Amino acid sequence: MNDELASRIKTQLLRNESTKSENLTALLIDAIVVGGLESGSKISEPDLAKRLNVSRGPLREALMRIEGLGLIERVPHVGARVVKLSTSKLIEVYSVREALEGMAARLAARYISQDEILSLEALLAKHSKHIEEVEGQSYFHQQGDFDFHYRVILASRNSKLIALLCDELYHLLRMYRYQSPRSQSRSEDALSEHKLILKAIGNRDEELAELLMRRHISDSRKLIEQQISVTHND
Repeated sequence: MNDELASRIKTQLLRNESTKSENLTALLIDAIVVGGLESGSKISEPDLAKRLNVSRGPLREALMRIEGLGLIERVPHVGARVVKLSTSKLIEVYSVREALEGMAARLAARYISQDEILSLEALLAKHSKHIEEVEGQSYFHQQGDFDFHYRVILASRNSKLIALLCDELYHLLRMYRYQSPRSQSRSEDALSEHKLILKAIGNRDEELAELLMRRHISDSRKLIEQQISVTHND
């Protein structure tokens, strides 16, 4: 973690002293996702506590939460480290994601409200404008309410799917998406696919919505897998 990132985290924690553990968790998650805490790097609690000017208790609690999200792993004879990006892990995560998000799209076609459909249409219009402004470079970095997938998952109305995809897998997926090189970005294709998925959902075509979502995620996995295999060793 560089000094600039450590300083920013300390500043944010001072602004939110009453919920230090929760804020520390969120800030460290973002640091891992964007590569501020590098993939595969060892986690030293004493060093991290000193650099962030936090006590060991809240830090240990935050690290345990992050480990539960799959962003930190315990390695024999090494200890805790940031999860290492690898093609094999990506295939595992995306296989689960393809199945679960396909199901989420199917359920969204059944339960989504008209207001949510209109809101998603407006969101994709913003995404289209964003792609034009940045030439597609950061389209895959959308998160939370600005993430099309996130909103579709919420529309499934299935609490277990939401927990699995928006909590347990979400940040790991963000990490892969954020740190994967985008020399062969498919942002315009992805946006077109999002529009087709939304059209199927809006038409209440459950089978087509699931099929399109699964195909969309499979295509994304193949591209990221190809790019990670070039820049990372398993």
